[in-house]
Amino acid sequence: MPLLKYEQIADDLRTRVANGEFGPGDLLPSGRDLAEQWGVSRATVVKAYDILRHDGLVAARQGSGFVVAETPVARPAGGRRAGTSRLSGGTPYRRLGTPDRTVPPAHVAEALGLARGEAALRRARLTLLDDGAPHSLVTAWFPAAVADAAPRLSAKGPIAEGTTHYVRRETGRSPVEGTDVTTVRLATDEEARLLEVHRPTAVAVVLHTAYDRQGRALVCEEGVTPSHVFEQTDNYPMR
Repeated sequence: MPLLKYEQIADDLRTRVANGEFGPGDLLPSGRDLAEQWGVSRATVVKAYDILRHDGLVAARQGSGFVVAETPVARPAGGRRAGTSRLSGGTPYRRLGTPDRTVPPAHVAEALGLARGEAALRRARLTLLDDGAPHSLVTAWFPAAVADAAPRLSAKGPIAEGTTHYVRRETGRSPVEGTDVTTVRLATDEEARLLEVHRPTAVAVVLHTAYDRQGRALVCEEGVTPSHVFEQTDNYPMR
């Protein structure tokens, strides 16, 4: 399905940020300039910027317009329902180590549909609370086909536009279905160290897998959150 005009504008701005034309804190083109460039109304440009703002890629600066966000945000694993945004559930985060290719745990390999002994690309991050304390340890696993087509996944730094948009741009594949499985266990020594908790402590583990239109796994994320900060709220109608 072809993108609507405001989606095209948003994608173009994502690409320009990803290519380094605009860096953190830089002022982005004005609504008037973009409206003239694309031959659209100012309202269409506003919708494009709203998408980027909800993605956490840009921030409004009073009296100036929009700038590239200086502090990228990321979400804990799971909860990727249609209509949700990085901004609504996102927090500052810290990248851990350098992405590498290794054989994932059996439950991750099964979720990704990998053959026995097949490697995947691993990226880890630590989402943070408002005071800078650890919130959730998230390890993302990408099948080799996705990692090969999207080489920036192997880079150490953050991907400002977000991995979902980047993977879609590089591969043409978008997530259309997600599965979240939540379990509870005790933290491992390494998890306790990174999350700054003492063992034994209970953690909630969310295994999130995103699938494209053909049912192929794009990514599997495992999020580990200590019990004292894990909270899940569901609002729903009752009759």
